[in-house]
Amino acid sequence: MKRGLSLMMTLALVALPLAAQDNDKEGKDQDRLDNCGMVMKEILDIPDDIPQNLLDKAECVIVIPSVLKVAFGFSGNYGRGAMTCRTGEHFTGPWGALQLGAQATDFVILVMNPRGATAILKNKVKLGADAAAAAGPKGRDASATTDVTLRAEMLTYSRSRGLFAGVSLEGSTLRPDNGSNEKVYGKKIDAQDIVLKGAVAVPTSAQKLVALLNQKSPKNLSDPDSLK
Repeated sequence: MKRGLSLMMTLALVALPLAAQDNDKEGKDQDRLDNCGMVMKEILDIPDDIPQNLLDKAECVIVIPSVLKVAFGFSGNYGRGAMTCRTGEHFTGPWGALQLGAQATDFVILVMNPRGATAILKNKVKLGADAAAAAGPKGRDASATTDVTLRAEMLTYSRSRGLFAGVSLEGSTLRPDNGSNEKVYGKKIDAQDIVLKGAVAVPTSAQKLVALLNQKSPKNLSDPDSLK
């Protein structure tokens, strides 16, 4: 049975294992999706951006715009953004969208295999422990065949003060936020149902991000055996 990966969910990124509160009171879920598309376009327009061969092998892309520093007795980071995966049983179809669920930093995470995508949908994932993660190489001619990139389930990047580079996010946590899903869709819905059963359509505010990725990387060029 084919799996529709067109969905919306919320991911939160926490740099340290703390119970972070939502400090993004001004942002709205729909605006956040729109901002994700803007951030991704700006990054892909940089001359030394994400290598094309890595983007073409990614099953999912996570964009977390304007991650803010917070303090609960010690410093950390907290942010929300969007995750989009390729549709189809083996992640070979067009991109679909899902809502994720001081100094601001934009993060982009490439999910490089189905195991990484499934892990995020099921539960909280700690980078470096539950999923192998590495700072992603940049530049159109950067090699994507190093041992680090070949082993990593997620490749991580950041943009801060105009500088874009691979960054280690080991120790950070990605988790679904079903509360934001409910706000966006007007009903309670499980992240796996959204992705695996195609229970919802891509919202208008996510079209910018989805259309951009379909333009920039229309086909999944991963080894077919790795997608089964």
